[in-house]
Amino acid sequence: MSALPNERPVRNLAADLSLQNALADLPALAQRIGKEAAARESRRELPFEGFEAFRRSGLGRLRLPVEWGGLGGSLLDEFEVISTLAAADSNLAHALRIHYDQTEALLLSARTRFNDLQIRRVIDGAIFGGASTELGTARPGEYTTTLRRDGEHYRLDGRKYYSTGTAFSDYARLNVLNDEGEAVVVIVPTGREGLTVLDDWDGMGQRMTASGSLVFENLLVHADEITARTLHTLTGRHTGALRQLHLVAVAAGIVRNVVADAKRYVLEHGRPVLHSPAPSAREDAFIQQVVGALSAHSHAIDALVRENARTLDRSAQAIRAGAPDADALVLEGALATARTQIVVSKLALEAGERLFEAGGASATSRAHNFDRHWRNLRTIFSHNPLLHKARVVGDYVLNDVTTHLTEGRVF
Repeated sequence: MSALPNERPVRNLAADLSLQNALADLPALAQRIGKEAAARESRRELPFEGFEAFRRSGLGRLRLPVEWGGLGGSLLDEFEVISTLAAADSNLAHALRIHYDQTEALLLSARTRFNDLQIRRVIDGAIFGGASTELGTARPGEYTTTLRRDGEHYRLDGRKYYSTGTAFSDYARLNVLNDEGEAVVVIVPTGREGLTVLDDWDGMGQRMTASGSLVFENLLVHADEITARTLHTLTGRHTGALRQLHLVAVAAGIVRNVVADAKRYVLEHGRPVLHSPAPSAREDAFIQQVVGALSAHSHAIDALVRENARTLDRSAQAIRAGAPDADALVLEGALATARTQIVVSKLALEAGERLFEAGGASATSRAHNFDRHWRNLRTIFSHNPLLHKARVVGDYVLNDVTTHLTEGRVF
């Protein structure tokens, strides 16, 4: 269990970067981040160096408009970035989830003094993490951490869990209650005295996402670091779907890695199966069939993520424009994302399992660490109950019921 070091300086290292150049540099960035990633997973080394490379890339401001100092990228661009990085290191890509959620909210929300400050931070290269969930509550999503007034400002005591990415971040976005029991959002520097990030995440998968605890001990929260929390607005509902598709895009990257690992294993280590007449593994019809099926799974998953991203792009554009059909488009985005999750979960988990058919018992050697793919995928698809999502979609198809689809939580 370890704590975060002092706050890192934040500065914009790619001020003149264009979207085209940033995306052109993405493969090289992914290659740097992915070097020795499987070995790091075995040693459980958190990807601090990878995050510094990501900061330098300028991709943290991908979604903000050029006139604000951003890159002006689409959600199609964003989810391709996430999948490409996930194919290199799924932990790093997953740990960007709160950051991209925050930038999307800033893009689509009213310009306020609070929001303008966060926008400047993103433009200057800051990464956002944070947490909402607490262990020990009656249901997931409930929280008890409450601000207490201290003169003109506030103090915070308590503990959060599932603080994915906060160990690598410059600011933490926290969902808490104010002194009147209302849900609010607090954004504070991660290096502030009284905030400790613990590396106590013990999940079987996504082990280096730093998804453990945040501990608050008399943490100072300035009055101007607090804003209302909104879930039911169009932006809140849209970003709810965006957070879910982020997980699916990470899974898409993992399955790309499954295909790459299967190919590398067959070419470098594989042997034909016992009863095969093939002289080599790469010429074995059974092995070819397995690799072909894995490739098809990856192709289908990527296509679903891209189409879903286009759907969310339409809803984002409608929200920004104040279009009369924005509500319908946001609902369409929630439905598309739930359907995508349901299908991709099955394809991805099957790919994580079938990888071993390309190599037999030797492929289970811990030296290859191939089991990380299934563990990581199973962890990702355990975030929200997919049986519930299937039921909600079915209720909509049969009865036009939209209750959960418009909550802005996990749809």
